[in-house]
Amino acid sequence: MEDFPKNLTEFRERFSTEESCIDYLIFLRWPDGFKCPICGSQKMRRTTRGLFECRKCYRQTSVTAGTIFHDTRKPLRLWFDAMWHITNQKYGANALGLQRTLDLGSYHTAWRWLHKLRRAMVRPCRDNLSGTVEVDETYIGGKRSGKRGRGAENKTLVVVAVEDKSKISATGKRIGRVRLQHIPDASADVLNEFIRTHVYAGSCIRTDGWSGYQEISTMGYKHIVVGSKDLTIAHLIIALLKRWLLGTYQGAVRSTHLNYYLDEFTFRFNRRTSKSRGKLFYRSVQQSVRADPVHYQKNRWRYSNSGRDEHGHSK
Repeated sequence: MEDFPKNLTEFRERFSTEESCIDYLIFLRWPDGFKCPICGSQKMRRTTRGLFECRKCYRQTSVTAGTIFHDTRKPLRLWFDAMWHITNQKYGANALGLQRTLDLGSYHTAWRWLHKLRRAMVRPCRDNLSGTVEVDETYIGGKRSGKRGRGAENKTLVVVAVEDKSKISATGKRIGRVRLQHIPDASADVLNEFIRTHVYAGSCIRTDGWSGYQEISTMGYKHIVVGSKDLTIAHLIIALLKRWLLGTYQGAVRSTHLNYYLDEFTFRFNRRTSKSRGKLFYRSVQQSVRADPVHYQKNRWRYSNSGRDEHGHSK
């Protein structure tokens, strides 16, 4: 059963206290009732500290343990404000904007929160792409000297897969769901693994004539080779991705964190027709309690290669 606030007024009324946020996490994490993560027993009691104690093995569990909220020192109300803000921004939110909106004392707290929430945007066991799927690659980042094309050095390579729904859609929409991933190279091994992971067998894969795609027809897919200029849907997704990265994050995206941004773009694009911002918030919270905790080593993530933050400001 989906239960979420429909607008900002409902959101503020419903999640005005810490207890209301905890109750919502309990509802989403254990929709069929609490289940001990150790022994599986559903018999429990609530301690005075708000923990769930299993009556069989006496293991105590917090509703935030093992989620992206694990060990957080900030109120859940602030986390909920962050998720509502992010999901209600049409083009996404950067760390500086989130810091200002929530009045966070540290830019880097906002930065870490955004990365945790981006990680939670990918639903575990999500359905693969199907039907006719275009696959292509692109380089992300500013202009750099050196060799061009698939053999380019010191550039960030991203592979894109997008469903072509132009032949089966009754509404006239041409583009279905997308999948994006940062890859080390455009070799056959890498591209084949991406396709196996994200596209159902039996689907029709449309690519250009790059040698890395030559084995697709032997993997249980129908393979159609077209000219590079004919991959119009994949090229449109690539153009939208680059425009989004440049417009929202000023292009200051570090390659080691690129997959998090790709997950956010995928989340937003695949839900672009949703008429309910509240449902996007619901999905964000739902997936946040299912995602594993994210831990950062001190100073490991702090600076980008360009010396600028994701908002484009010098550090």
